[in-house]
Amino acid sequence: MRKIGLTGGIGAGKSAVADLLVSYGAVLIDSDLIAREVVAPGTPGLAAVVEEFGPGVLGPDGALDRPALGAIVFGDPERLAALNAIVHPLVRERSARLEAAAEPDAIVVHDVPLLAENGLQRLFDQVIVVDADEEVRLARLVERRGMSEPEARARMAAQASREQRLAVADLVVENNGSIEELADRVKDVWRLLGSTAG
Repeated sequence: MRKIGLTGGIGAGKSAVADLLVSYGAVLIDSDLIAREVVAPGTPGLAAVVEEFGPGVLGPDGALDRPALGAIVFGDPERLAALNAIVHPLVRERSARLEAAAEPDAIVVHDVPLLAENGLQRLFDQVIVVDADEEVRLARLVERRGMSEPEARARMAAQASREQRLAVADLVVENNGSIEELADRVKDVWRLLGSTAG
């Protein structure tokens, strides 16, 4: 089994690369998706979040009200650390279970948005960084996700710098062009991963 870390700044196209890798045969473990699952209604994770932050973080349907929780933790390192102390161990545990269920010869890709920020590169055999120019990322966030330019710039600035991400990369997938160009690049990366497997 090969453990691959996949990361990239917001708007770089990391999800598209993840989808392409899966289409070529990778087993994907998506940290963001797992982070949502471990605080779904009825989970011990959600109960722990409510105990820590109060019932105000629940919506009328009993699900986590992410904007309400975000308003509490955004810009408050102590409260954010308290949230991470609940969620991160649950995500790690579920990721480990999913990884253990993969075939012995699988290429397991962990999609980890904050890989560089949290210094997690040592957990993987190789790290792939999806990279795109700042202006390209900005345009994608405004055009595809409907963000205002100031909001998009703030989200980008809150993440690791491009230099910090590239510093942890074993492989870089440049994504300034079309999806067809990206598919060709990812196919090359997949071949490379297969040739180093074992």
